[in-house]
Amino acid sequence: MDSKLLDILVCPLCKGPLLYKKSEQELICKADRLAFPIRDDIPVMLEEEARRLAETEEV
Repeated sequence: MDSKLLDILVCPLCKGPLLYKKSEQELICKADRLAFPIRDDIPVMLEEEARRLAETEEV
């Protein structure tokens, strides 16, 4: 994942910062508790494609 791209990407819902989880290939929004997938090095920033984080899942 390009570090310059990571610097400008924000959550499409709340416009908050995203945390890059390299091992899971996801961008995490802590505020909305959503994980946006990264497919073929392209972040999929659609709410309907995001995975809702479980309450027990650490962020």
